[in-house]
Amino acid sequence: MKQPPATAQKRAAALREEIRDHDHRYYVLAEPAIADEAYDALLRELQDLETAYPLLVTPDSPTQRVGGTPSKEFATVIHDPPMLSLANSYSEEEIRDFDRRVRELLGDATPVYTAELKIDGVAITLRYHKGLLTLGATRGDGTQGDDITNNLRTVRSLPLRLRSQGKAFDDIVVRGEAYMPREGFAALNAQRTAAEEKTFINPRNAAAGTLKLQDPAVVATRPIQCFMYALYAPGARLRSHSENLEQLRTFGFPVNPHTRRCASVDDVVAFWKHWEEHRDDLPYDIDGVVIKVDALAQQEELGTIARSPRWAIAFKFRARKEETVLQGITLQVGRTGAVTPVAELAPVFVGGSTVSRATLHNVDYITELDLRVGDTVIVEKGGDVIPKVSGVVLARRPRGTRPFAMPGTCPVCGAAVYRGDEEANYYCENGDCPAQVRGRIEHFAARGAMDIEGLGEAAVDQLVAQGIVKNIADIYTLHTHRAALAELERWGDKSTGNLLDAIERSKQQPFHRVLFALGIRHVGAGVARTLADAFPSIDALQTATEEALRETPAIGPTIAASIVHFFRDPHNRATLKALKKAGLQFAGAATPAGGALTGKTFVITGTLPTYGRDEARKIIEQHGGKVASGVSKNVSFVVVGEDAGSKLTRARELGIPLLSEADLLRMIA
Repeated sequence: MKQPPATAQKRAAALREEIRDHDHRYYVLAEPAIADEAYDALLRELQDLETAYPLLVTPDSPTQRVGGTPSKEFATVIHDPPMLSLANSYSEEEIRDFDRRVRELLGDATPVYTAELKIDGVAITLRYHKGLLTLGATRGDGTQGDDITNNLRTVRSLPLRLRSQGKAFDDIVVRGEAYMPREGFAALNAQRTAAEEKTFINPRNAAAGTLKLQDPAVVATRPIQCFMYALYAPGARLRSHSENLEQLRTFGFPVNPHTRRCASVDDVVAFWKHWEEHRDDLPYDIDGVVIKVDALAQQEELGTIARSPRWAIAFKFRARKEETVLQGITLQVGRTGAVTPVAELAPVFVGGSTVSRATLHNVDYITELDLRVGDTVIVEKGGDVIPKVSGVVLARRPRGTRPFAMPGTCPVCGAAVYRGDEEANYYCENGDCPAQVRGRIEHFAARGAMDIEGLGEAAVDQLVAQGIVKNIADIYTLHTHRAALAELERWGDKSTGNLLDAIERSKQQPFHRVLFALGIRHVGAGVARTLADAFPSIDALQTATEEALRETPAIGPTIAASIVHFFRDPHNRATLKALKKAGLQFAGAATPAGGALTGKTFVITGTLPTYGRDEARKIIEQHGGKVASGVSKNVSFVVVGEDAGSKLTRARELGIPLLSEADLLRMIA
C-alpha cells in the first residue's frame, strides 16, 4: 500500500480538523460558517486524498460517519454504571414531596437542583477512550443494551473525536437522548407516504425504529439528533451535574440550552409550569422536565432505590386534551373473536401527532360516557402516547343523536355475536372469521411467542388473502409454496428465504412460548409458564380436567374453563396435531429450578417505581418464582406499587404478605 507523502498527511489532518469544526458549528451550535457547497468541496477533497492513500484513513475521520456493513443482529453491551430509571411525578404536590424527602435525607444540607427538559426520545450511551468514540448502545433494560455504534456514528452532532481532552478524561461514558425533530419527522413520513410505505406514529417511534435499523447507510439518511445529559469519568474529580454539562459542551457534545439551576423547589415548579405552557414553541417533543440534585456528593449520599435514584425525578406534563367530532363508531374483530368498538374521529392534532381513531374498549365504556355519533368529544393522550376518548361536551350535542346499540352480527363475516356471562366484550362465534384467522397468525408469529421475523401484519394479510395460509399450522407448510411466495408483491427470493429460515428457527422455541402462541383465551405469557411447569407436556395439559387445572396456582375457574374448551374443539386438536408433526416443542418446564424464589407465587399490582409489570414478571420467573394474575390463598406474596386497586384489598383480606419492589429485590439478593 502506497505510503502517503508528508504534504498529503498534513493536508488530510488539516481537512479533518476543519470539517469537524464546521460539523460542530452546523449540527451543535446551529451557526454554520460556510455554504453547503464549500463544505461539500472540503469533504470531497478529503475523500479523494483517502482514496489515493488509504493509510490516511482514521477511525475518527469525517468520511467514516457511515462505517461498517449491515449487521444481522446487534451484540449485547453491559452498562457500567447501569442506566437508571426515573420515578415519575405528575403534580406540584408530588414534586414538593420529593423535595421534602431529599431534605430529610440530607439533614442540614440544603439541596440545589438542576432542571432539564425531558426529551421525548430514545436513551443512548457512548464510550470514549483517549478521546475517540469506541462504542454506542441503546438503554435496553438498564443493565444491558444493543451495540449500535455504527448507527450512532452517522449522527453528525456526536463527535467521533472529543474537541478537547485531558488525561483525566481518557475513559468516559456519556449518556443522553436521541430524538427526531418534528420538521424532520414530517419530511420522513411524507417520503414514506410517497413510497407507499407505512408511516411512523410519532417522532419518538421514528427515532427508536431508525436506531434499530441494521444498515447504517439508511440511518445516515434519517434526521436523528441528540442531546447529552450525563458524564461519567472515573479519572476526573467531578463536583456537580451543572459543571458536567458545561464539560460536555467543551468536549463538543450537543447539550440542551434550556437548563436551569434552581435554588428552591419553587424555582423547579416555575420551570415546569413555563415549559408545560411553551413546549410547542420547541422544534422537538418533550413530555416533562427532569429534576436532579446538582451536587454529586449529595447524589451519592442520597443513593438509589433498586434502579431508581433518590436524587432525581421526572416531572411529567399533564395529558394533552383536544376537542373533535365523533364521526362514527366502527367495530374491530381480534384473534379471540372479541369485537371492539373504535371511535372514528374528525382528525385532530394532539400531543405531536394527528389522531383520527381511538379505542372505545367495550360497550359499557360507551354507555358510561353516553357517547353518540355526532358528539363533540374530548380526546387525550395518556402519557402523550395512546389516544383515548375521555369525555363528551354535552352542551354541544346535536339534536337527534341516538345511543349506540351493538349490532347482532360480526362486521367481518356476518356471523352472530354473543356476550358471555360477566363479560365486558362481545365475541364473534365463527372461529373461521378472516379477522380472527389473521389475528391468531399475527399473535402466533409475534415477539414473545414464536418470534417469526418477517411475518408481520402486512405479510399475514397477503398470505391470508391469497389463501396460502388458513391457520397457524399452515405456516410450517410455506416451504412448499416457495415459488408462489416469491411472486407476491414486495417479495422476492431473498425475503422468502429469510422468512422460511425464521420459521425453521421458531421450531426451537420452548414449550411455554408455544403454549402462549396458541392464543388460548385468558392464557397470557405468565399463565403459559405456570401451565408448562405444572403440566410437563401438551398431552398432559390436553387431558387435564377443570378441577385439576384449578388446583394449579394462578389458574382460576375462568382460565380453567377456557383451556378445557380450547382442547375440546376438533379444529384446535387438528391444528395441534399438525404443529406436532412440524416439530414444535410440546414438552418441558419453563421455570429454572433452585432460584431464590422457587416455590413462591407472586401477584403484581399497581405501578412499580422502577420496573414495568412485564420486567418484574421476568425477574421473578428468572429466579424460580411464578406470577399469578389474581389473588388467591395459593399466592405467597403481593408486590404493591402506586395506585394499587382491588388486588391489594383482597390480599389484605386473605392476610397475604405485601412487598414493595425493593423488598422483592432484597429477597432475590
